[in-house]
Amino acid sequence: MATDWLKELNKEQKRAVTYGDGPLLILAGAGSGKTRALTCRAAYLIKEKGLDPTRILLVTFTNKAAKEMKERVKKLIGKEITRLPWMGTFHAFCARILRIDGQAIGINRQFVIYDEDDSLATIKQAMKNLDIDNQIYKPRVIKAAISAAKNELIDQREYGQLIKGNLAEVVGQVYREYQRLLKTYEALDFDDLLMLGVKLLQNSEIVAKKYQEKYLQVLIDEYQDTNKAQYQLTKFLTKKWRNFTAVGDFSQSIYSWRGADFRNLNNLKNDFPDIEVVSMEQNYRSTKNILAAANQVIAKNSSHPILKLWAESQDGPKIKTFEGADDKEEVQFIVNSLAALDYQDTAILYRTNAQSRIIEEALIKAGIPYILVGGVKFYSRMEIKDCLAYLRFLINPKDKVSYKRLEKIGKRQLEKFVNWRPSGKTTREILEGALKETKYLDRFDPKDEEDIARLENIKELMSVAEEYPDLEEFLENAALAEERDLVKEKGKCVTLMTLHASKGLEFKNVFMVGMEEGLFPHSRSLMDREELEEERRLCYVGMTRAKENLCLSYSRRRLYFGSIANNAVSRFLGDIEESLLESINDY
Repeated sequence: MATDWLKELNKEQKRAVTYGDGPLLILAGAGSGKTRALTCRAAYLIKEKGLDPTRILLVTFTNKAAKEMKERVKKLIGKEITRLPWMGTFHAFCARILRIDGQAIGINRQFVIYDEDDSLATIKQAMKNLDIDNQIYKPRVIKAAISAAKNELIDQREYGQLIKGNLAEVVGQVYREYQRLLKTYEALDFDDLLMLGVKLLQNSEIVAKKYQEKYLQVLIDEYQDTNKAQYQLTKFLTKKWRNFTAVGDFSQSIYSWRGADFRNLNNLKNDFPDIEVVSMEQNYRSTKNILAAANQVIAKNSSHPILKLWAESQDGPKIKTFEGADDKEEVQFIVNSLAALDYQDTAILYRTNAQSRIIEEALIKAGIPYILVGGVKFYSRMEIKDCLAYLRFLINPKDKVSYKRLEKIGKRQLEKFVNWRPSGKTTREILEGALKETKYLDRFDPKDEEDIARLENIKELMSVAEEYPDLEEFLENAALAEERDLVKEKGKCVTLMTLHASKGLEFKNVFMVGMEEGLFPHSRSLMDREELEEERRLCYVGMTRAKENLCLSYSRRRLYFGSIANNAVSRFLGDIEESLLESINDY
């Protein structure tokens, strides 16, 4: 007798879940039930096919996803089956096999895993050993280059032969010394786990055969987010039985800057010509209007296949649009709209972290509780606190807390700053002068993703400086925004996050703000076709987070990064047919 939950699956889900042996690719659109399909497939293989759960490997991209899948599989297979498949991230799987069998390639079982901070500290030590100036070559940039190399399976010996250029020469030197230090410390960084996991399977036939024999079925989630190392792991692990299920969606690939390559979905088709492809396009999340609009936006991409989402749901309300005279009016409109909505099922999404500042201030002023997901509140960000410390110390040289903070930034800079007398009168002039005098901005590399975000936050602080030309008023506003933390009942608050952080989530009500050319799509992507397509995928991801109500807002004038911008409306809004839109400028 078929398991009851099989009857609840739609035709395509059932086809994917009950597929027999061989390679399977599930192209699963947003809200199409991919987690359900993957967990049901694992349960089907155990319950219906009688497969030993320990011979199934289920790989996810986050620990949270692994935990959720574990609970679902447990529920589906019932209490009578006590053993479960191994479920976790690529990194966790590699850490596991390296602990057990890493000695085959000279890795001590007791190795420690270094997090981002540990790795950066070791990079700095390597640079110090080599007498490389970390003011000229930024440790974080070198770390990112080494990370990218490891994800491409380029080790320290190959780096100099494959990567050329002045910076590459320095990176190559640091890479070699960094790996020497890691070996001395018996430590591996996150990227080592993947690279050495591949190396272990590549170099030890005995170990490779052990795991190839063990895992009869390999199931992998979010395949569009895999990099070269993860792709190679898939190939090695499935070499004997060729039984794997990869789930992915070209249109939700938004992490190329982390090394993810959606082309891996196509590579599977090349490497496994007999692969079965199942497309899941029925959406269970959003209204028909939201899906029609999202389909129109993503349809403009031409470098990858696109699933056409459809639903049996209601048409639902039209997509609201709002044009603010300026960014303050745009945010005030959102604050006014929130009064009628359920806070805990509402999200405000934006392209860059710096955009949260004006939204946070408006919500605090209106007494609306909020939670910031995947980020630090604007006035709590390291670079903002540093800038404020300079200004607070100017007003009050007896402020020991600010003095200690500035001392940590650098004693030489502090000495110069103590003797500096500002020539400007407005907050902005004083802040710009302080940053110039201390060369504070030289700490950040305009090519590094993390540093770009920090520089954008400092530029956004310039916008606040424009609004509060009196320094004492400016500092008072910052203190109030920083200190006032509204008491939040669990879940009873509006969610603020970047579009990147929203992937995999859903909300009844979604506001996407700053829908303007240069902001979204971001100015850095405008001249590059591939980057522009990724921006479009990001827009598609944002829109498909909404279940019932979606609002796209923009402003004619924006005080952004300390200057007034008059941007055109985002091309993404222009992609949507007017019949699906409703302007609500008469709120």
